[in-house]
Formats: sequence, structure tokens, C-alpha cells
Amino acid sequence: MTIPRLDGRHPPWYITTSIPYVNAKPHLGHALEFVETDLLARYHRLKGNETRFLTGSDENSLKNVQAAEREGISTRELVDRNAAYFEGLREPLNLSFDDFIRTSAEERHIAGVRKLWEACNRAGDIYKRTYRGLYCVGCEQFYTQDELTEDGLCPEHLTRPDVVEEENYFFRLSRYADRLIDLIESDELRIVPQTRKNETLSFIRRGLEDFSVSRSRARAKDWGISVPGDPEQVMYVWYDALGNYITALDYANEGPLYQRYWVENPNRVHVIGKGILRFHTVYWPAMLLSAGVPLPTQVLVHGYVTIEGEKISKSRGNVIDPVELVGQYGTDAVRYYLLREIRATQDGDFALERFVRAYNQELADQLGNLLNRTISMVKRYFDGIVPAPGLLVEGDQQLVSLAKALPGRIDDALAEFAPEDALAAIWELVNAANKYVADSEPWTLAKQRKAGSEAEQRLSTVLYNLIEALRLIGQACAPFIPATAEGLVAQLGIALETGNSWEDILTWGRYPAGTAVQPGGVLFPKLELPAEAVS
Repeated sequence: MTIPRLDGRHPPWYITTSIPYVNAKPHLGHALEFVETDLLARYHRLKGNETRFLTGSDENSLKNVQAAEREGISTRELVDRNAAYFEGLREPLNLSFDDFIRTSAEERHIAGVRKLWEACNRAGDIYKRTYRGLYCVGCEQFYTQDELTEDGLCPEHLTRPDVVEEENYFFRLSRYADRLIDLIESDELRIVPQTRKNETLSFIRRGLEDFSVSRSRARAKDWGISVPGDPEQVMYVWYDALGNYITALDYANEGPLYQRYWVENPNRVHVIGKGILRFHTVYWPAMLLSAGVPLPTQVLVHGYVTIEGEKISKSRGNVIDPVELVGQYGTDAVRYYLLREIRATQDGDFALERFVRAYNQELADQLGNLLNRTISMVKRYFDGIVPAPGLLVEGDQQLVSLAKALPGRIDDALAEFAPEDALAAIWELVNAANKYVADSEPWTLAKQRKAGSEAEQRLSTVLYNLIEALRLIGQACAPFIPATAEGLVAQLGIALETGNSWEDILTWGRYPAGTAVQPGGVLFPKLELPAEAVS
């Protein structure tokens, strides 16, 4: 395999989702993380950065074993079937991941996590002792009594943890507290948002305890990766699962992908949910420090999706299948809602009525209407050929200035893991263009036009500016709602640009005057709520 060397101007990006348990089919919360991560991968590719996007499935958990037992099938049957559901999200959500790793089925992972274990062991950070603790199978973690609710329940699942006593291997987490604080405070390990950074630092400062990194084979129901040198123990699922970020790069052999995207790469980014913050910002970095492996550079932490104000729960019957949602309303309608209407770093809610309203008002009425009437005016007034701009006036400057500021505003928003702010900046340009139509009154200019007249020059300028604004909107939307972006610029008679830098692509005035527009169908047909939702 030939891996290109680092380019100082365009360093690579390695961007990962967490890998979900596959004890059940994917729900809307999984879709949120996949779409957020896909956005970042697409964005960095458009900026000219070589980008690798990893996702996968966490298959070695006791949760999966118990789910298989409930169904009366083998654990292997369950994880094979459900992992396929997660990998199958690629098409309905239009995901662009480069790799999908399965932790129970791939030798690159099994060999890699054994190598990681042995590295930590050589560092003197793994030892064996008897332990008694409170274990939540749902979280796959031990809790101390003071971490539980007042009723003694798991704070995440509100279930009573099991009392577990057995001999396990432990990792010397306590050894790394000071180093972790230094890394996180300095943003060498950057945690976004600030509230999650503060939460991590607070947890470390309360005192770190060594944590169990293995389970007896009997309690694991003979499922999991064997501890090197001790076949009666299997690795704790989190020790195993966290390793996927490097095992997928062939850490076992320290191959070219591992060198390129981890060792030499200044941009190693994990996108995770807030419920697994501790594992990714404390346990995982400590394991890597022990093994002498570089740490991730950023951990971007999103909130949860609720459904009509309630936590997603099979028992409540409010689980939404993202594939079914896409089948009914379309991929980009779902992507747009998850990225615009849910603030990435906070909890957000999905309600069908709000989803339909956002689509109709923002996509159909604002963007779709802008495209339709602009294309129609070019057809009506210039026989479908986009004119060159003529007379510029002060009223053009607001639109042009807003358009020129757009790439920087998107960059700033995504640097803070705020896709909703990036889309808000794009929609400011959409709304400014709609206002520009109303203020410029091209239909009035068309009535006043004569060959070479000021009215004709103004009409040419107005329609060129609207077409150029739409080009920029389409290009800027490409990481967020890619199919929509392609369909939009196709009606402008062009294609999405990919060969130039992001800044060049979004430079005002690149649309080639003299191009024929290509009117297409309605980009955003209006949606209607099902009758049961209205009632």
C-alpha cells in the first residue's frame, strides 16, 4: 500500500464515530452521531484535506450476549445481523465512511488490542486482584455508591446495578491523573464543548481509581477477546472497544495507515456522545500514555436526542428507525433536521411536527423558492443564459459581503463543533438573497429594459448575483445535505467543485456567465404530516 507523505498545507484528518453496541437495530440517536461525523469528513475533504472516516460496531459486550439469549439465538448470529444494520446506514443516510470495523470478527482488531494490552503490561500498568463492585451491564461499567442515584440506580439507565465479585486484571489509571490534567488544560487533548472539558477535569481531580480491564470468561459467557497469557479471562469490553480507533489502522503491524493517520497526523478526532465521555477523555488517553502511543487531538462531544421530550426507550415505544424515517421523508430532510435543529453539543428533541415545519419553511419555502424563481427569471428574461453582471449599486454590497464572509463563518462554526451555526450562516445568505429579490424587483427592471439601458444592466447584475449566491449556497451545503447540493447546482448548469481549495471554491464571482441554466423538478416538494400526527 502506498500512502502519500504529509503535506504541510493540507495535513490529513482522521475522524471517527464511537462504535455502538449492536444489541439492537440503530435508532435516531445513532443517526445523529453518524451524520455529524460524516459532515466533518465531507467538509475536510472539500477543504482539500486527505480525510479518513472510520465507524464500526462494538460486538464484545455482555449486553450483546444477553440480547442474543433473549432472542434464543447465538451471540455470533446476533452481532452479525445487527452489525449489518449499522453498516447498512451508509446508503439511507448518505454516509461517506472509508472503513467499518467489527471488533469480534476481524483479526486486525483482535491482534491490535492484544498488542495494546501487552504494551500497557510492559509499562507495569496491569495487575491482578480480587474486586467487589456495582456493575451496570447497560453501561458496561462499575459505579461507586456515590455515583448512583439516591435510589441506588445507574444514573444513565436508571436500573439497579449488579453486585459483582471476582478476580480481574486492573489498569493503573491513578498513575496518570496529573499528566491527563496537563494535557486537557492545555488543549493538547482538546475537549469540545468547554462544559465537557470542565466535567472531565472535575472527575480527574476528585481522584482516579484503577479500573478493571478484564472479566472472567464464565461471567462473559465465553464471549470476548482472551487476555494474553490468561485464557480464563477476557478483556473488558471498553478496553477492547476503545482500541478500534488504532486497530482499524493496522496498529498490530504499525503499518502505513497507522503511521499516516495516527502517528504522523496532527488531526486525530473522535466524535462521541456525552454518556461515554469518561471512557474517551480519561481511560483511553491513559491507556495510550501507558502504551507509548500518541493521543487523540480532539474529542467532540454531542448530546442526546429525545423524542417528543422523552429519552429514547424501547419500553416507551418511542424508538425511531432512521431508515424508515428516511424512506418516508428523504435523506437530506433527516440530515438537515439533525444538523440544524439540534445543537450538537447539547441535548435536542425530535418531534415530527417540528421536523415537517422546518423542512417546509426553511428548505421548501426559503431555499427551494429562491432557486425556482431565480431560474424562472433567467429563462424568462435571458432565454435561460445567465448574463454577465453589469451595473453595480450600493444595494448589491450587503449580499456580496455576506457571501464573501460565508466560508470563514462556516470554518469558525465547525471548529467549535457547531454545525447548526454553520447552517444558520448559510441560511442568512439564503434569506438575504430572497430579500435582494424583493428589494431589486427584477420584474420591474424587465419592463423598463432597453438594449444597453441602465435597467438592462441592473437586471443582468441582479440575476447574475442571485445565481452566484445560489452557487455558493449549493457548494456550502455540500457537506451537510450533499444530494440537495448536487441537485441545486445542476439546475444552475454546473457541478459541485472539488478540485480547488474551499476558499477558492467559495470565492465570489466564479460562476461562468454565459452558462445555460437547466431547470429541474421541484427540489423540495412540500411535506404533510400524517393524519395521526395532526390529530
